[in-house]
Amino acid sequence: MPGALARHKITPTYATGGSATIDLHEYVEGLLGCLDELQQNGHLDGITAIVLSSQWHSIVALDNHGAALTPLITWADTRSVQPRLDPAFDEHAFHARTGSWLHRLYWPRRIPWLLSEVQAASFAGLPDLVLERLTGERVTSVSIASGTGSLDLATGEYDAEALAIAGVTPDRLPTIVPSGWTGVLAGTYARRWPGLVGVPIHPPTGDGAASNVGTGGYDESTAAVTVGTSAAVRVVHPIDQAPELPWELWRYRVDDKRAVTGMAFSAAGNLHAWLTTVLQLDEAHQEPTDVEIGSSRVIAIPFQAGTRPPETVPGGSGVYFGLSFDDDAADLLAASLQGASLEIDRGLRMLDTLFGRKLEVVLGGGGIDASAWWRRCLTATFARPTDVCAEAEVGARGAAAVALGLSPIPGGEHLEPSAPDVERIEHLRPRYTILRDLAVQAAQALQR
Repeated sequence: MPGALARHKITPTYATGGSATIDLHEYVEGLLGCLDELQQNGHLDGITAIVLSSQWHSIVALDNHGAALTPLITWADTRSVQPRLDPAFDEHAFHARTGSWLHRLYWPRRIPWLLSEVQAASFAGLPDLVLERLTGERVTSVSIASGTGSLDLATGEYDAEALAIAGVTPDRLPTIVPSGWTGVLAGTYARRWPGLVGVPIHPPTGDGAASNVGTGGYDESTAAVTVGTSAAVRVVHPIDQAPELPWELWRYRVDDKRAVTGMAFSAAGNLHAWLTTVLQLDEAHQEPTDVEIGSSRVIAIPFQAGTRPPETVPGGSGVYFGLSFDDDAADLLAASLQGASLEIDRGLRMLDTLFGRKLEVVLGGGGIDASAWWRRCLTATFARPTDVCAEAEVGARGAAAVALGLSPIPGGEHLEPSAPDVERIEHLRPRYTILRDLAVQAAQALQR
């Protein structure tokens, strides 16, 4: 609906030791305030379904009364502990079953760390607590639960080994409900948003899965590339026909019948925002429009926020190679966007191999919507045509499509890679790969 958009900006708090947290109360109150704004502007009349797209991987420790003992721990937080493992633990079997690794991003390592810090009775993620605030029920979807790294993907239930590693029982985590579950708005909000009374509230969809569907990448023929704060490339496919999962890729659930397999990258829109701020670029210079794609001598390895699993490169590991005194801000910006594009291309090629074909590609997300140069760079990097989703809010679009059983089409522009751009990127790729491997080794050596 044109104009039916409300935002409340939230800024994470970063601190030494790897902390990356959000004030839970501010977040939830900001969300409710967005609904108030929509109500005031007449956008909550005639609503027939309430759906949610929400971040994966967050966690909050709760007391016996369900009150938060900690801030919201985000995916970017690198704190955790190495849990005690049975000598017979097989991480490859664990990865194949849960789609995740025994990594700091996931609950089996987060929960033991939190239990060492606070006397927690239970644990929940941001979407679980938002849903509880709206409906009075603390439940979670199979999609959100899969992002905890604690779900058996085949059964849709919590994985027994993951819970044993975490040191908790299922009753200390939100109850998993089927995709067809719906709740209704708690009576306390009846006067606040009368148009939403009795409207079914659907379980949240993980933002990655929702974004894939929202761009039009809703089956195994198409890889969706989404660029927001972070970036990812993913393919949606039936869970009962899932190909064997390679070690380098993750797999989560979309709903009761579908899974999504892919690779995520910690630097994307956040990288662009950081660099334009550091370089003090005004709005007219926030795209490197005068730099030909693939022509810059500078190569950027975008590890400013570290890497996602299974790699363990820490934050603060970003690198620029090939700088000279005649490089300017546009060269640095172009190199950064190219570096992020080459990271995404690495994941796309793995998915090509996994699904046995050169996948079609659709682009979506706020970063894609904001930068024509980045759209062309991605298309040249992939060396194949791409389609662009016309809707910037692909997560909301996809969550609605999942809840209502729809299959949206991209509906945006169609891009063809130009031959010189492709040639330059092909020439750049081997050099980038060598330098990336060196950057990984250096970062890990420094960490040790």
